[in-house]
Amino acid sequence: GTYMQVDTDTDVNKARRVYASREPDPMMGVFMESVETAHSSHNISANVATILGVKATPIRMDSQVKYGVLARGDATIIMRFPKGNYIENIWDHVAGSVVIEEAGGRVTDGTGRKLNFSLGRKMDNQRGIVVTNGSLHEAVIEAVTEAHEK
Repeated sequence: GTYMQVDTDTDVNKARRVYASREPDPMMGVFMESVETAHSSHNISANVATILGVKATPIRMDSQVKYGVLARGDATIIMRFPKGNYIENIWDHVAGSVVIEEAGGRVTDGTGRKLNFSLGRKMDNQRGIVVTNGSLHEAVIEAVTEAHEK
């Protein structure tokens, strides 16, 4: 499972289990993306959000903090679509993937395949990374496919 605890409290017995949101409606989704536009296409993310009917504006933040926010149920979708020749680093996603899956969410590339962390420092995910609460995953993957076809 995934647990969270206040950083000022060293008593591990006070950690509480957290779960990804169970929100089944993409229109009610809260999606996150990177601040850094050199690493990720905000246009593709916006197109996917439009296809899904997501009403909220994206929350933009960098680092693996996005994974923690989704794991504790405060967001439902993370999208990251590489621009140009950018290739993701394994260390930017491997720990967050475990946290999400243990909280009940899903992490795949933009085609729905599990991420491959066995290729060394760099990842083979030119169709992006999609992280969801689990219940929205198939709908998001379908929207990603549609957005790439436009």
